[in-house]
Amino acid sequence: MAVSLFIARRYLFSRKSTHAINIISIISVVGVAVATMALVIVLSVFNGFHDLVASLFTAFDPQIEIVPTKGKVAPVDDPILTEIRKLPEVSVVTECVEDNALAVFQDKQAMVTIKGVDNNFTELTQINHILYGDGEFTLRAANLEYGIPGIRLAQQLGTGVRWNGYMKIFAPNSEGQLDPSDPASGFVADSIISPGVVFSVKQAKYDQRYILTSISFARNLFGLQGMLSSLELRLKDGVNTESVKNKIQSLAGERYKVLDRFEQQEDTFRIMSIEKIIAYIFLTFILVVACFNIVGSLSMLIIDKKADVVTLRNLGATDQQIVRIFLFEGRMISAIGAFIGIALGLLLCWLQQEYGMVRLGDSDGAFIINAYPVSVHYSDVFFISAIIGDSAIFLTVIAVGWLSVWYPVRYLSKRLLR
Repeated sequence: MAVSLFIARRYLFSRKSTHAINIISIISVVGVAVATMALVIVLSVFNGFHDLVASLFTAFDPQIEIVPTKGKVAPVDDPILTEIRKLPEVSVVTECVEDNALAVFQDKQAMVTIKGVDNNFTELTQINHILYGDGEFTLRAANLEYGIPGIRLAQQLGTGVRWNGYMKIFAPNSEGQLDPSDPASGFVADSIISPGVVFSVKQAKYDQRYILTSISFARNLFGLQGMLSSLELRLKDGVNTESVKNKIQSLAGERYKVLDRFEQQEDTFRIMSIEKIIAYIFLTFILVVACFNIVGSLSMLIIDKKADVVTLRNLGATDQQIVRIFLFEGRMISAIGAFIGIALGLLLCWLQQEYGMVRLGDSDGAFIINAYPVSVHYSDVFFISAIIGDSAIFLTVIAVGWLSVWYPVRYLSKRLLR
């Protein structure tokens, strides 16, 4: 094997009798390098958007959310939830009541989701980082109930950041039967005032529908005294989220589902993973096409070295050793292309991270960010990850390159070695 590798290396870097073989070999390396570089860059951009979306949801979603598997609510004093609250890994606990309602302000109205939370919601999430206005995060003061709408909802209702007067909130009456002669009796009505801020998650799901308010207001509105829709947790720093999640799930059993941030937005991240897989498959096909140059280069090399093969056989080389020479040469072409492509891809990703060379728009502030986000996951570049959507670029290039080498070498060697 060492002899075959030595001769293959000499063949790769030596001058051939036909100059076109050298040119095709160089084109083969460049083709593999460009395809590999494209894989690194495209997958890193997908990772960048994934991390960006995750960071946006982090400001609003809890680290761990516990929801009932049956029905929409659960009792606050459930012994299971009480035990979970006491876990040493848990830092902040917030009870939430969430349901749909109708918001009316002056002559405008919109269907909204009322989310009632405890006062420690600022400790649970990073909500303060996404508030806009000259007020502050306030849910209740004395007998006054405050509501903090999403920025798009505020625009839809025409409230602005701070509105004067009251915003009416209507919810179906869960008690008794509807009186056809008095339709208004079928609804519970209450009012909220503005604390002078709105929030912006930069996701329509929240910005266009949600109003944050106190949990007491939400319980009174929906008739859910002593109940909660979810229990939201923040874990202590340095704690392994996955292991704690599994521990909580074992305590919760089948009565509750325990969701991390990615599972809370499962549809969004599943779509992004599917897009990443499709891009990976598409670029792999481009890599396969690029590897056809290796097939042509090796075919011409085998024919060019026909006299050398006779000499090697006369010197005692076996047919298997001779075949290995050409296999090693093809593999070296694909490996060199992979290393160059990965190096160039990582360099361009670094330049994009540092200087934002490729921008999303002509003017600053037109988008959430000014330049395409890039995040290099080294599991994508070098290793196979168990996470769906991750892929090992280096192993992909080597596998495609080596498979493209195997057939022409075997086929032409059989004809040459007869």
